[in-house]
Amino acid sequence: MSEGSANSQDYETVVKAGTAEKVAEFGGGPVSALKRIQHMLHKAPSMVPLIVLVMSIVIFGILLGSKFFSPFALTLILQQVAIVGIVGAAQSLVILTAGIDLSVGAIMVLSSVVMGQFAFRYGIPVEVAVGCGLLCGVLCGYINGWLVAVMKLPPFIVTLGMWQIVLATNFLYSANETIRSQDIDSQAPLLHFFGRTLSIGADEAGRGGATFTYGVIFMVCLVLLLAYVLRETAWGRHVYAVGDDPEAAELSGVQIRKVLISVYVLSGLICAFAGWVLIGRIGSVSPTSGQLSNIESITAVVIGGISLFGGRGSILGMLFGALIVGVFTLGLRLLGADAQWTYLLIGVLIIAAVAVDQWIRKVSV
Repeated sequence: MSEGSANSQDYETVVKAGTAEKVAEFGGGPVSALKRIQHMLHKAPSMVPLIVLVMSIVIFGILLGSKFFSPFALTLILQQVAIVGIVGAAQSLVILTAGIDLSVGAIMVLSSVVMGQFAFRYGIPVEVAVGCGLLCGVLCGYINGWLVAVMKLPPFIVTLGMWQIVLATNFLYSANETIRSQDIDSQAPLLHFFGRTLSIGADEAGRGGATFTYGVIFMVCLVLLLAYVLRETAWGRHVYAVGDDPEAAELSGVQIRKVLISVYVLSGLICAFAGWVLIGRIGSVSPTSGQLSNIESITAVVIGGISLFGGRGSILGMLFGALIVGVFTLGLRLLGADAQWTYLLIGVLIIAAVAVDQWIRKVSV
């Protein structure tokens, strides 16, 4: 074997190993610091929102001092993003498959309305009513998944139509009736389960310290569980494979239809749980609540570094994205700034996040 062919084989081995530093030794030139950062972010896309989150906390901490760094203020941020974080988890699963779900907010609200109406209008035991609400979310998710996976309809069109259908069903079924907090407390307290609080470090009067709602605890546990499932199980790897390259995934034996349907069904179930958490958060069952959750969930996903093209990103990044929005919202409010500044900065973050995602994707080109 000639020396030239040996070097050629060595070069191919190095390229397959994906080691940019060693490739440089074969004439590619030194790897710049910017290129190293690009490679690092490609492997861990959640690093970008984490860095932005830490910087945001530090900046507002410097500007506001103990007013912002108090345990109460920091846990208040978690309470404010609990709904967005849970719905964002559902949205993340769909976007990882290169889809999008515009109906998540409507499914969440309809599920909460079903729980309330079944318990109060029909006198069904509250445990059964909650179960019916969860099944409602599963059914909506299954319809979405079946239309996308079996009928091959575009996810954007399917979920846009489902959003309108579920929204109309919600108002027609509930007759735009709100079930008051007092009635829930007296007749169906289980509906307020996720609104109950757990205080750490509070005084005897219950002031100060860190206050966590059960909804916040559920959100954190859900995100950690999904992060583990997506990273460590075959189903999770199939979700990423379908989003990255569905044709290659199918050739490697992945059952794309089953994966897509399972993703949308799980998304619907998570949205139904979000509806239960919503009742605990606002105290009542209202058909007009949570109407912007679909947009807020997409915002958290995009800022969190999950690619809208599918196949790449971390659900932990979505949580960081939701927390960034919460930090900006509370920080600017404490500074006395106009609420429009929050929307302006979040809009800038969304565009910047997409630009960074496009730049990171070039590492594999």
